[in-house]
Amino acid sequence: MKDLVYRKVLHDLKARIHDNQFPNKRLPDERSLSEAYNVSRSTIKRALSVLANQGIIFKKRGSGTFINPLYMRNQTIFHYEGTNLGITDSFKSDGQTQGIKLLSFKVVPASESLQQDLFLSQGDFVYEIKRLRLFDDKPFMIEQGYIPIKIVPELSEKVVSGSIFNYLEDQQSKVVTKSFMTIRAEPSTADDQELLGLKPTEPTSIMEGIFFLDDGTPFEVSNMRMRYDYFNYNTFVTLDEE
Repeated sequence: MKDLVYRKVLHDLKARIHDNQFPNKRLPDERSLSEAYNVSRSTIKRALSVLANQGIIFKKRGSGTFINPLYMRNQTIFHYEGTNLGITDSFKSDGQTQGIKLLSFKVVPASESLQQDLFLSQGDFVYEIKRLRLFDDKPFMIEQGYIPIKIVPELSEKVVSGSIFNYLEDQQSKVVTKSFMTIRAEPSTADDQELLGLKPTEPTSIMEGIFFLDDGTPFEVSNMRMRYDYFNYNTFVTLDEE
């Protein structure tokens, strides 16, 4: 329950930041936020800590908490506004409507690499899901994922035609909160060119990795192939003294 409260505060603060509801780029102090949201100071501290770790805000000693101007200036389609790490929540783009076209959905035996990545045993099965992501009916990403059947045995075509992570949270009370991702670019394949409308000379941006539930269970191995002109990656690095 505490996790749900903290995530709601986090979600709302992010939404308010993206809506420019703090014109002076300064957030209220922890006590004011605690009273405004009717939650404990520890909940506010946790939410602010996540925002700081993501590079969205920073604390200036003796002055308060401020929105990172570089973050606001470099916002991309990666406008994360949800409570999990799903693509549906993570991708926003200037009011454009996001869509999903299901390309294939089937059950397959877990390969050796999937067994290793998802902590599965020989003989376990996974869902193989291939989807096309769109903005205003224009394709920008091919997404192929593998999810263990034993985690969500009731997964259906209807569910995977929408947000899987939101379904998982709303119906199963499970939340995807961590991921390990690698990012690279490579020449586009014939499949990329057909589905994403790329020319043979145009490259593809690739993100692939593993998503984890909040209890540490590996949930999905995913490969996302994106149009290069939609891709802009930002990161935030902190060098701690410890």
